[in-house]
Amino acid sequence: MAGEIPDLQAEVRTGTGKGAARQARREFRVPGIVYGGGVDPLPVNFKYNYLIAKLKAGRFLSTLFNLKVEGQEDVRVICRAVQRDVVTGLPTHIDLMRLRRTSRIKLFIPVEFINHDKCVGLKRGGTLTVVRAEVELSVIAGDIPEKLVADLEGRVIGDTINISDITLPEGTKPTIDRNFVIANISAPRALAAADDETETEDAAEAETEA
Repeated sequence: MAGEIPDLQAEVRTGTGKGAARQARREFRVPGIVYGGGVDPLPVNFKYNYLIAKLKAGRFLSTLFNLKVEGQEDVRVICRAVQRDVVTGLPTHIDLMRLRRTSRIKLFIPVEFINHDKCVGLKRGGTLTVVRAEVELSVIAGDIPEKLVADLEGRVIGDTINISDITLPEGTKPTIDRNFVIANISAPRALAAADDETETEDAAEAETEA
């Protein structure tokens, strides 16, 4: 299940509107707003370099954070939008939504593949072709899985691993309502090339006989 929820540090922003936001940017801050949860929106600022590091770490839009603001109670939030400068691509505003533990949200959860050393297909030169490195799930905010696990033990060349082959944590479900492919065990390139050559030769022989 989910590991420790990471902290997200912010400061209360005095004033609202475009003027206050411009002032924040002049002070090397990125303005943001925290809304939802049945309480008034809270204007905040993020230190520029701190936020850039968080964004570069990846998965910012799909991570549940513990928002820490001085003078405020900690609250769980998820980012709903990162507005960026159209020229530089740098962040100019952040929208965060408060969540209750019982809130249901949609998040992309990474897939981990285990038992590579027990996969028959890989031992025989096959290749693991990952179709979906992460899967969008509908989850409960207070019980978000850290990852999904796909077991490769006993898999042979030609096998396909579907979402139905993965045990999903209780309370979670895929947002796609079908048994989609996660990965497959492909034949070695040399073997695939040999098969292609055989098919080409067979087709040529058939044309000659015709």
